[in-house]
Amino acid sequence: MEKREQYKRLIMFCASALIMGIQIGLFAYLWFHDFQYYMPRRYWHRGNYVIVGLYALILFLLYKLYGGFKVGYLRVFEVLYSQILSVLCVNFITYLQLALIGHWKFGQHLTLMLQMTGINLAAVVIWVFFMRWIYAKIYPPRRMLLVYGKYNPKDLEKKIGTREDKYDICEEIHLSAGEEAVKERILKYSAVLLGDIPAHERNVFLKFCFEHDIRCYSVPKISDIMIMSADHIHLFDTSLLLFRNRRLTVEQQFIKRLTDIVVSLAGLILAAPFMLVIAVLIKAYDGGPVFYKQPRLTKDGRVFQVLKFRSMRVDSEAKGARLAMKNDCRVTPVGRVIRNIHFDELPQIFNILKGDMSLVGPRPERPEIAAQYKRDLPEFDYRLKVKAGLTGFAQVYGKYNTTPYDKLKLDLTYIENYSFVLDMKLLFLTFKAADFSGS
Repeated sequence: MEKREQYKRLIMFCASALIMGIQIGLFAYLWFHDFQYYMPRRYWHRGNYVIVGLYALILFLLYKLYGGFKVGYLRVFEVLYSQILSVLCVNFITYLQLALIGHWKFGQHLTLMLQMTGINLAAVVIWVFFMRWIYAKIYPPRRMLLVYGKYNPKDLEKKIGTREDKYDICEEIHLSAGEEAVKERILKYSAVLLGDIPAHERNVFLKFCFEHDIRCYSVPKISDIMIMSADHIHLFDTSLLLFRNRRLTVEQQFIKRLTDIVVSLAGLILAAPFMLVIAVLIKAYDGGPVFYKQPRLTKDGRVFQVLKFRSMRVDSEAKGARLAMKNDCRVTPVGRVIRNIHFDELPQIFNILKGDMSLVGPRPERPEIAAQYKRDLPEFDYRLKVKAGLTGFAQVYGKYNTTPYDKLKLDLTYIENYSFVLDMKLLFLTFKAADFSGS
């Protein structure tokens, strides 16, 4: 298997080129045989290539953004969903583009685009399942040794176990077995997973795996995330790592705020009809208030009142504040629907316009819940270097039951690597993840 690893990138490149070629070839065929004849004037050769090239560029960018090429990395249905979402988005954008160029009325020549989309989706389904079968044959699950310390490895094993198609933890060994015993066991496997173990022991085993060409996975610590975002300085014969430990620059704050205002105003216009219907349904159900205000934390620990559509009974917190749970009995029938589609979060647009929140940032936690987390995790306040967000790194890549420690590491990854491009990426990925700031 190790010899086959060197060909993995080439195989995946060929697989990606295949699906791209199919999709682009189909659009090119329809452009040259149908679409261009509906245009007010004929295109010369270069113009035709520009249209087809633009379709290819948008398709490639969306595939990369949503992970449509990651056949072996993501689960099969995640890749399928990514591919389908990408195709629907690029075909919708392309139709709007052609409609503008050809001065079509909306809906005109739509049948041809729908037919193309149907063929696109059929090709996607066949490609995803075929390539997943090929990948599984060439690269079976990797046999792994788990090295752990004082932290119980069961939670980590459970997470890794959800990807039995990629990883197979065959054995676990505690640090108390001794350094030499651990090294002896490492040599029996093609990969090693280092749990949250002390830095000294981790460094020893990382170097040992490096020496013997053994693949090594490691659970990052908070300091590791800071190291990954450090600048490398090579002014001397000794390399330095620069940790700026700063917040967003003035320019970054300006761009981020401007983006919040523009996108929120556009979103408010689009969401207004849905918000009106939801408000009527909530009021009609039990006569209680439509909106629900709740204190939350944002930048520098400042408390603000987050605004949401009420999704629970009026007396839901009569016994005190507690986090929402899956299948929570306090949720109303209307609330269950709007929670599932995350429309209960729509009023937070007003929080963003006001400046309490940003479109992208750490999840706004309740002060009392954050205080509970801080008892065991004092670094939890590191998240408050930026404004809370409607969506964010932890919301996109985390899960409903992600631990506070893992949420902190995800949020720090965002803070340490902030850029306008990253914000745009997370906004687009939110449609795929469908996991906003939660309860």
